[in-house]
Amino acid sequence: MNDSSTLVTPAEQPMTWSGWGDPTLRPGLSPRAEAHLARWIGPLERHTPPVALEDVRTSPSRLDDTTRAALTAIVGQEGVRDDHRTRVEHAGGKSYPDLLRRRRGDAVAAPDAIVYPRSHDEVAAVLEQAVESGIAVVPFGGGTSVVGGVEPERGPFDSLIALDLSHMDRLVDIDEESLLATFEPGMRGPEAEAALRRRGYTLGHFPQSYVYASIGGYVATRSAGQASSGYGRIDEKVHAVRLATPAGELSFGRAPATAAGPDLRHAVVGSEGLLGVITEATLRVHHAPEQEVHEAWAAPSFAAGAEVLRELVQSDAAPDVCRLSDEDETRVFLQQTEGLKGSGFRGYLKLRGYGEGCLVILGWSGRSDGIALRRAAATRILREHGLLRLGAKPGEAWAHGRFSGPYLRDDLMDRGVFVETLETSTTWSRIPTLYTAVRDALTDTLTGLGTPPIVMCHISHVYESGCSLYFTWIARQDVGRELEQWQAAKQAAGDAIIGAGGTITHHHAVGTDHRRWMTDEVGSLGVAMLRSLKDTLDPTGILNPGKLLPDPDAG
Repeated sequence: MNDSSTLVTPAEQPMTWSGWGDPTLRPGLSPRAEAHLARWIGPLERHTPPVALEDVRTSPSRLDDTTRAALTAIVGQEGVRDDHRTRVEHAGGKSYPDLLRRRRGDAVAAPDAIVYPRSHDEVAAVLEQAVESGIAVVPFGGGTSVVGGVEPERGPFDSLIALDLSHMDRLVDIDEESLLATFEPGMRGPEAEAALRRRGYTLGHFPQSYVYASIGGYVATRSAGQASSGYGRIDEKVHAVRLATPAGELSFGRAPATAAGPDLRHAVVGSEGLLGVITEATLRVHHAPEQEVHEAWAAPSFAAGAEVLRELVQSDAAPDVCRLSDEDETRVFLQQTEGLKGSGFRGYLKLRGYGEGCLVILGWSGRSDGIALRRAAATRILREHGLLRLGAKPGEAWAHGRFSGPYLRDDLMDRGVFVETLETSTTWSRIPTLYTAVRDALTDTLTGLGTPPIVMCHISHVYESGCSLYFTWIARQDVGRELEQWQAAKQAAGDAIIGAGGTITHHHAVGTDHRRWMTDEVGSLGVAMLRSLKDTLDPTGILNPGKLLPDPDAG
């Protein structure tokens, strides 16, 4: 049984400006994993640590005294900050390009000031002032975006503020009879979960960014948690939402279901701060689980494992967590996980006729008696397909380290390694084509640049009609051309996704990184619909310039 207390402990340290999370918690590569990686991409010798904070370059703040005074009158003296550290911390999110720039000392695009509202009314007043003063506003939650979603892009404006919502961090209300909880947007995942657990409930939403991501960020980016097969994605949880926009207040969510026209809540969910600022979100919650169980199985191939997951979900037997790693990701996981002898374990799989083996992680959450029934139903299907039960140890190892992946990226970047992720989804019938297309695009592109990669993949979210594919790739950095290397890989993979019938993003959102494919995703008329919403709610265009929508000349 997994100790669920690890899911409800708030982060004790703020997010570091140069990487992920609390640097004192950084696990680093295991010796076995380092040796294994070196055999694939070469020795990990070059050390490229980030510069010192005082050496990070920023431009002088361009916020004029009149506007600064007006903002201070709204949020108070302590609510407007422009010190060096705070500006650097808000100079982007946690994408690979974001970190490359800051680690090298480049934060010249940092916001001119960071404003901390404490209420819906203060958010509305700040937006009104921003329109009057002609300054751009980037809503800022946990700062965990990996697709450029909080980049300080000014668009046509000379000045820009980050609107940091971390002071709006209350659990406003729980309607226990209706199983609904209302949150302010700046409440982080662990704080929200801890507040709910004290009352006997859970949100059940655990993305990899959970420790630092915020409730408002979940909703604004249409987030999907690791237990989405059981608890559902965030868009399935949104009952009501309150939005402050430059044009006024919006509030949606009168009833659990309605036929009163299109569901306008979903114009807000996934809007990425372009239409307004989420100031309250009412979400469906669940009774806190009595038990949590994780276990592992082995499939003989990625295709065979995918077929089993398809049958599980289409037979209504899918666990809350359904995760299948391909052969390469399985190999890396076993090398990195302490207590599992990677080479010996693979030898055992080969001896049993499972080749390299593909790791399947399954997790159940809920009442003990319910878990027993659900596990029995799933086990029957797994055994019918010939999967090999590996027991609890690999499953619990995954659960224990489920939020530590971004720390490993920091360690690899210190060693001159290019490491990046992307995710997509499509129908079950298209999964083999999409999987091959993206792997080939990344492998061919990076090999052509002289930096052959390891390309790994897993399925992490399943639906009756299809599933997600989450890719991770690792290669030597192309020294002196790191951003160009990233751009080439991203372009090739994005084009391959669109060509193979996938979505350009399943749960990371669009931000700056994916907006060039939005016309492919929704069509030129769909983009025009989004622009019309933007023009109605934010007619001067102050909110989060450069995100979600493609350049006007691009369609």
